[in-house]
Amino acid sequence: MEYQLHEESPRVLVVDDEKVIREILSDFLTMEGYVVRTVEDGENALAELSRRSYNLVISDLKMPGMGGLELLEKIAEMKANVLTVIMTGFGTVETAIEAMKKGAYDYILKPFKIEEVVHVVERGLDRQRLQAENIKLKEAVSLYKISEAIAQSLSLDKVLDLILDGVLIEAEADVTTLILKDPGSGLFAERTRRVSDTVTGEFVGDLNIAEVLEHYRAEKPILAHGIRALKFFSEPPQDKRLVSFCSIPLKVHDRVIGMLNAYSYTRGHKFSEGQRKMLYVLASRAAVSIENARLYEDLVCKNRDLVTANMSLAENFRATIIGFAHALEESDKYTRGHSERVAFYSQLTALGLTLTEPEVEKIVQAGLMHDIGKIGIRYEKLNKPGKLTPEEVAMFRTHPAKGKRILEPIPSMGELIPGAWCHHENFDGSGYPRGLMGDNIPMLGRVVAIADTYDAMTSDRAYRKALPHEVAVAELERCAGAQFDPELVPVFLAKIEEFRKQEVEAGKEIPR
Repeated sequence: MEYQLHEESPRVLVVDDEKVIREILSDFLTMEGYVVRTVEDGENALAELSRRSYNLVISDLKMPGMGGLELLEKIAEMKANVLTVIMTGFGTVETAIEAMKKGAYDYILKPFKIEEVVHVVERGLDRQRLQAENIKLKEAVSLYKISEAIAQSLSLDKVLDLILDGVLIEAEADVTTLILKDPGSGLFAERTRRVSDTVTGEFVGDLNIAEVLEHYRAEKPILAHGIRALKFFSEPPQDKRLVSFCSIPLKVHDRVIGMLNAYSYTRGHKFSEGQRKMLYVLASRAAVSIENARLYEDLVCKNRDLVTANMSLAENFRATIIGFAHALEESDKYTRGHSERVAFYSQLTALGLTLTEPEVEKIVQAGLMHDIGKIGIRYEKLNKPGKLTPEEVAMFRTHPAKGKRILEPIPSMGELIPGAWCHHENFDGSGYPRGLMGDNIPMLGRVVAIADTYDAMTSDRAYRKALPHEVAVAELERCAGAQFDPELVPVFLAKIEEFRKQEVEAGKEIPR
């Protein structure tokens, strides 16, 4: 039981020369579900950090030998992925500034209230998780590039190489294997594997294929750590301890055609749920590509028409990204259906500008994709009644640039980038992320900005109820020339009034 707690719970190291402080913090943090170890000085803390990985260190400022500030410097030199909180009975602004300069996340004044310490620990671990998610989001962009390369290849061997190389790099796996089902016999067998340069040997073991397939059929994700991973092996790895195991089905039309597996033997490196989801996206693209590559090779062998094997997978990518956008909104009741409504309102403006049909369709697609960069943004931090903190505002403001990075690797999505990247630019130059002004803001961004704001105002939010249509109209008119293009606002308002009138004449109920 202690082993499982060690594997699953955040780890906290308490460093203080006072035994009673160490014991109090250990008892209370353990009751909160953390794995806690204590040491009495900086030297022992460094020794402990070299033996085990920790999420957070709580250290006293004044200690015999190595004090808290020197410990901060040593931790920085170690490049340990750990947050540090300094405790001090000599709290001054200068002390806090010095601690922050040396890498401290926060500081606690003695005497402290234990609930304040618990709050600091929880906030620090939340921040650590958010940073990890942002890192994984950047890795997702790389995975999209890999996916594009996979989709463009009809060589089965090249597809398999791209898949395994991508998993090895992006998931930081020590070993990755790809098992394929033989179309003739129906049996599963390992087709290929990759081993990291940092690993000596191939400690894979024999998978229990029946157990893995049973989890696939039950739609259960396979992400297991330590001894919990061993149930998936008929013969577990012998020479090295398995730290983490992830297995993703390769499916085509609900048929499992293979398995993508990742292994970690590195102490402290467990695959995250975010990594599992990214590998799932990669596996879904890979499965289609593998099937297409097999089809292509079969067609070549039989000298059939190769035209069907050269089909583009651009629509598959488009469907995947749109699916991401829908999944993003489905997880949050306040934004459910937001992208579809923004696409519709953008279409109204486009029709009012008498654009060509392809141009109108591009604006509709841009409306659908405008918030794709919110993948990885934690809604529980943003959907709250109170005012956002500066950190939360900064987190939210990253989504236009993230949307650009997600769409960039996909050629068929390139023309939609301005809608995702520029819908928070303001006509007077006060917007973000680039502070563009006037006509320097692409037309897609200016159109989507109006539609996005109108829908946001007329929809329920965690912090307020939906505003009446008349209030939203007045706000758009007030901000024309500042936030919005003054020539596009009247176009949108005319078209929305026309639409509402048609709805009323058709006997349909419209929002106030």
